[in-house]
Formats: sequence, structure tokens, C-alpha cells
Amino acid sequence: MIIAVKRGASGDEVRELSADLEKQGVKVHLSEGDIQTVLGLVGDTTAIDAEALQAHHLVEKVIRVQEPYKRANRLFHPEDTRIDIPLQGGGTRSIGAGRLGIMAGPCSVETRGQITEVAEAVKKAGAGVLRGGAFKPRTSPYSFQGLGCEGLDLLVEAKKATGLPIISELMTINQLEIFDQVDIIQIGARNMQNFNLLKELGRCRKPVLLKRGYACTVTELLMAAEYIMAGGNDRVILCERGIRTFDTYTRNTLDLSSIPFLKRKSHLPVIADPSHGTGLAWMVPAMTKAAIAAGADGVIVEVHNNPEKALCDGEQSITPAVFAELMDTLKKYAAIEGKEL
Repeated sequence: MIIAVKRGASGDEVRELSADLEKQGVKVHLSEGDIQTVLGLVGDTTAIDAEALQAHHLVEKVIRVQEPYKRANRLFHPEDTRIDIPLQGGGTRSIGAGRLGIMAGPCSVETRGQITEVAEAVKKAGAGVLRGGAFKPRTSPYSFQGLGCEGLDLLVEAKKATGLPIISELMTINQLEIFDQVDIIQIGARNMQNFNLLKELGRCRKPVLLKRGYACTVTELLMAAEYIMAGGNDRVILCERGIRTFDTYTRNTLDLSSIPFLKRKSHLPVIADPSHGTGLAWMVPAMTKAAIAAGADGVIVEVHNNPEKALCDGEQSITPAVFAELMDTLKKYAAIEGKEL
């Protein structure tokens, strides 16, 4: 249930109304925007008399939410959410609410030289976040699984050298303690419905990039986000990374139509992954531009200094030179749409 509070209501009045509602057995989520204050009621609202509530002097409107996701719902939080990521030297890097977040780096961390070279190149081109996999979930047990803790250490070294915040994929709950210096936790497609892991992430306060499962609906993606948010962590970024369809000309089918749909239904930032979404490096620039044009709040792109010799996903990794050219175009896109990079 959503309660739109009348303009002019004081903070004390809103808190008193919230306390009265919580006595009826529901949790109240407060969203204070520049224009409207909204109270989102989570729990069993069947006992609450909507008509009586509508007559309250502080209430402008009462709306029952039909969708199963509540905290992720734009009705609960009408304004776009912005995720702020602290920087080493002070200040923040932001994603959402008019700020484009460009994450770039190799699929997996391979050597100190490789990750440092790529980190310096993507920073020079204008990327805001360095990506790099230390732990890699692979379909084949014989494929490169990542360097593990060593890879994480090398990624942190690159962070210190460049000042870029870092994002890396978390695979299990017991890895959380070694992700202290990781700025954004990535949850991959295979773990999107690992509900025990999502619940644990709800207890931490790090931003979480949640990738859509390759056989999951957008509603299931939003419900997965709800698991994290229900635990108290509202810092969730949704990621469209391609789904499995009957066609095989690309690795996956990048569902660009999900971007405006998610932006309409949810206040959370939405980014796209054109690297996994296509599996073809030559398609990445075009699909990146298409995603931004469709309303995405950013992209996560795989960049490798020598894709032909990459230990993981070289065929979908673009070179630093191609990335720099792409960033020049994205800066123009951002200016046209009135967004900041």
C-alpha cells in the first residue's frame, strides 16, 4: 500500500502517522522527494481501512500496490535513486538520477601488468569504475576459474594506482569478508536467485550490481532486488545482460526493451552489459549506444589489452583503443540527453 502525504505536512506529523501505522503490524518505508513525501507500507495491509486512511488530514491519496515487489517499486519511491560510490581521494562517483556509470575492465584479472595497463587505459578514456573478475563461475569445470584471492589483491592494487572504484563478482556468502575493499559487489546471472546470498547482501551496505538471470523475467529480477532491499540495503543497481532465446547468432539476446520497462516500474538504476549480451566484440559499441539511447543509466563493458590471448571471454572483449573511441561518442550522447558522465 502507498500513502501520498499532503504537501506542507511537518516531519513530526509524518513520523506520528508512520508510528500509528506500524502499530497496525506493517513496516513503513519513508521516501521524501522534492515534490512528494510517500509512505510505503510493507506487510499484511488487509486489516488497514483504506477509506478511513484516505480521510486522514495528512493523506492525499491511498494506492494499493498490485505488483509483488514493493521497495523496488517506483510507486514506493517516485524519484530515481542515485547510488553514490566513495572515491579514494574524497568525493563520490554516482550512478542513476541523471548520472551515467561506465564500468570497464577485463572479464578476469590475469596478471598485475594486464590489470594495471587496462585500468590506466579505461580511466584515461573516462570510465568511472574498474571491473575485473577474481572468482569466475564457468560452465565447464576445465575452463579458467580466475585467480581467486590473488586476483582480488591485484584488482585492489589497480584501484590504489588509478583511484578508480572497483566492481567484482561475489559467488558465495563466505567470500563477503574478503570483499572489504571492493566498492560494488556484482551478483552474476547464475546467482540472481540465490536467495540466501541475496538475504546476506541485504545486511551489508555496499552497492550491489544485480544481473538478470539468462532465463529470468524482469519481474523475477525485481523480486531478486526486493530480497536485498527487504534486508535494509537499498543500494541496488539492476543489470540487463542478455537472456537465452531460440536464436544463436549471438551468445545471448540483449533485451533492450527491458530497460525502459524497468525504468518505468522501478526507481533503481538500470545498466546494460553488451559484452555478455552479444558475445561479439564488434557488436559491443553499437549495443552500448543503443542501451544508453533506450534510457540505461550506464553500461558494464569488457576491455582487454590483448583479447586474442585472454584467458576468459576474449571474443567479446574490446580493446582500449575501441573503448576510448566509444567513450568519445558516449560523451556526446550524455550531452544530448542532459546527463553527466
